[in-house]
Amino acid sequence: MKIALAQLNYHVNNFEANTTKILESIAKAKADGADLVVFSELAVCGYPPHDLLERREFVERCEIAIMQLVANSYGIAVIVGAPSVNPYEKGKMLFNSAYFIADGEIKHIAHKTLLPTYDIFDEYRYFEPNSEFSIVEYKGKRLAITICEDLWDDQPISNRFGKNQLYRTSPMENLSKLNPDIVINIAASPFSHDKVEERLSVFLGNVRRYGLPVVYVNQVGANTDLIFDGSSMVLSSDGELCEALKSFEEDYRVINTSNLKPNHFEKTSSIERIRQALVIGIRDYFAKMNFKTAVLGLSGGIDSALVLALAAEAIGAENVRVLMMPSRYSSDHSVNDAVEQAKRMGVKYDIVTIEEGFKAFESMLAPIFGDLPMNVAEENIQARIRGTLLMGISNKFGNLLLNTTNKSEAAVGYGTLYGDMNGSMSILGDVYKTQVYELAKLINKEKEVIPVNVLTKAPSAELRPDQKDTDSLPDYDVLDDILFRYIERQEDEQAIAAAGYSPEVVRKVVRLVNMNEYKRFQFAPVLRVSSKAFGFGRKMPLVFRF
Repeated sequence: MKIALAQLNYHVNNFEANTTKILESIAKAKADGADLVVFSELAVCGYPPHDLLERREFVERCEIAIMQLVANSYGIAVIVGAPSVNPYEKGKMLFNSAYFIADGEIKHIAHKTLLPTYDIFDEYRYFEPNSEFSIVEYKGKRLAITICEDLWDDQPISNRFGKNQLYRTSPMENLSKLNPDIVINIAASPFSHDKVEERLSVFLGNVRRYGLPVVYVNQVGANTDLIFDGSSMVLSSDGELCEALKSFEEDYRVINTSNLKPNHFEKTSSIERIRQALVIGIRDYFAKMNFKTAVLGLSGGIDSALVLALAAEAIGAENVRVLMMPSRYSSDHSVNDAVEQAKRMGVKYDIVTIEEGFKAFESMLAPIFGDLPMNVAEENIQARIRGTLLMGISNKFGNLLLNTTNKSEAAVGYGTLYGDMNGSMSILGDVYKTQVYELAKLINKEKEVIPVNVLTKAPSAELRPDQKDTDSLPDYDVLDDILFRYIERQEDEQAIAAAGYSPEVVRKVVRLVNMNEYKRFQFAPVLRVSSKAFGFGRKMPLVFRF
């Protein structure tokens, strides 16, 4: 059987654009002589639609789009994801479904069985789980159609609960009893740099267990915080990777299931995958929100330098504007480094000192502050002046403000609400400081985009005399590993200290993470590149005893 894999970038609720993309791929697959063309999970409406699924008109538009595809299915079969209405009196109103369409008819609808509710997923909120299993016979082949999580049934959950597997039901175990020839898996599987190899391992596990080839089609592109890498693939029944579609790009491939041959595919490094993910995350946010230009504060530090480089790659240097806002505590080299990078990259820049505004605030508050010594209050005033200036430019010229706070800072509250935490999108909010340096070095590998001095000087907020980040925080090598263990691995203080860290330092870091939850609650959407990003996928109470 000749199967076309259509890996596309969908836009939530943009039915016209999504349907046009799908119809174009159907026409291409017909021209290529494919028997079947496969699209991803909830392709018709885009993923994730969230509470749009609760709106009747949204579901009706999904049904209209499906009927458009039905009208264009003569001479080819189509597997495409969309919600379908639950016909039964009990249960959720919708199924997460894969439509099998051929010869102008909906021949079969397969429903998703395993509905994840962990991390960024909340599918049981909207969908009824499948409990009936059947296969599709088409052109002499028996197809087991599964949807994303349905092949992840044996994934483990944390041993601290004393359990081994997340799900009781195995869709493929049920489907395998019906003697299928091929497994089709349509997915909306979000990218995280630490799950790429695990995904391949899951599919290989299914191949070994059932002795069947797997055709996997994932969506690509970003919808707000979620980034999809595509990376669709085909594995033969003997566990060989035979096809791998591009990562972070739309792609299309026709394969012949009777002639699957192993291929060698070059692997990209984790840090390169993060770079690609952040670039497509920025690009799609602007394109899908219909914004053209960006603004950010360029301090001469590593974080804003990296965000500028990524933004310029994503939307073009000509569409990025930067503002340098030195204070009485800013070093000359910071301003010079920022100017040097702006000139190298050809971005528009302005320099506005905040001294006049800072003096005005000091004067206004003097009767209240009296002779109290300078502390975080004055530091935050400077950050908020800068945030106000950036939002002024954003409002006046229509530039979207990009936030430059990294994950390490966001984790421990090393940032000012309504100041440097302003922004419509957090670019580095899921990137630890140590990864920021790795990304900067990667960007400089072919050409020095970021001045080398930015990479070598000690990081500082420059909000008081001779300030360094290490005045308040452990070295980032130490801090980031503690944060990773606490946030991603969810280790407790004792386990982290047992890894060789001072119990006092661990206790301080954990306390900072817990007490700054309220800041992150008000933070911009974070481009997710790890398995545990701040935001929708990490729900913690704001008021709790720790």
